[in-house]
Amino acid sequence: MQFRDLKKQYTVLKPQMDAAISRALDECSFISGPQVRELESRLAEYAGTKYCISCASGTDAIRLALMAHGIGGGDAVFVPDFTFFATAEMPAALEATPVFVDVREETFNIDVNKLELAIRRTEREGKLRPSAIIAVDLFGQCADYEAIEEMAERYGLIVIEDAAQSFGGRVGARRSCSFGDIAATSFFPSKPLGCYGDGGAVFTNDETAAALIRSYAIHGRGADKYDNERVGLNSRLDTLQAAILLVKLDAFEKFELKNINTVAAMYTEKLKDAVNTPVVGEGRCSSWAQYTIRLKDEEQRNKMRIRLADRGIPTMIYYPKGLHMQRAFIGLSHQEKYPVTECLCRTVLSLPIHPYMSESDIEEVADSVKSAL
Repeated sequence: MQFRDLKKQYTVLKPQMDAAISRALDECSFISGPQVRELESRLAEYAGTKYCISCASGTDAIRLALMAHGIGGGDAVFVPDFTFFATAEMPAALEATPVFVDVREETFNIDVNKLELAIRRTEREGKLRPSAIIAVDLFGQCADYEAIEEMAERYGLIVIEDAAQSFGGRVGARRSCSFGDIAATSFFPSKPLGCYGDGGAVFTNDETAAALIRSYAIHGRGADKYDNERVGLNSRLDTLQAAILLVKLDAFEKFELKNINTVAAMYTEKLKDAVNTPVVGEGRCSSWAQYTIRLKDEEQRNKMRIRLADRGIPTMIYYPKGLHMQRAFIGLSHQEKYPVTECLCRTVLSLPIHPYMSESDIEEVADSVKSAL
């Protein structure tokens, strides 16, 4: 059994995928080919934003979003403590200071009440300028943007949506990648919409920010190829990856998002009386980058992993360490406690999930979890 079965996906999409790759090879426009702009247009339309600018990775997408809003030294950027390293790495790379905020146990997303406490504490201390919030849509479910955006307006902060795991998720009619002032997503192969390498994109409705991002992503380019107005990056999505993503986007829209929600619903129905299953808020849709259960404690979690592995069922732990526990951030002053993050790091376990999972596979995993308990 595969954790995220990319081989099965390729088998299903092979005729369209091979044709798209062959066309890109025939055209030999490997950098900034027509497929790139076609993809950007379709992604912007899907998300409901005016602009989409593709780039080399989800990590670069966060960095470009920060750069477009001038985040740098002296700025405090509030990030959830329970997330992938890149969320805090990119502010730090720009000499801003990540300020960690604990998360909600039931959704894994940033706790808005604790966020406000962190903003107020930072203001009182006066060492940093509260400047931005990076809200992560962890495991596929959008964060509480209604509350986050209201708070950001009240305190004068920029909101960046880290949608690396949530493409296709929504709150009501509003889709992931359309929240906050600017959004960043990832096309890493195992993401809800993934390419066959690294890739990412930035979404915004701000024309000035979009122009800056296009410039920053190509060495700070100006009107001419050799006229560089600012110091930027080399961060472009290759034409081949854009061609692959166009095929995958068709499948994602037509059936993959629906299928993976069906898989998740079946898991929840079978496991809800045995373990703590993921909670998706009313009126929300997750894109299920992960299906993450919570066990009683670390010992039970570790035994569960071994027993599932013995049956050929792969599992993953996202994440074994909170950001405040990372050695790279050991020099930061952590005045708050992170009890929820620390509890999740000891108890979460992600099960195999993908749009091509059969009912018999779901039953095998669910039965094995209950048997292991």
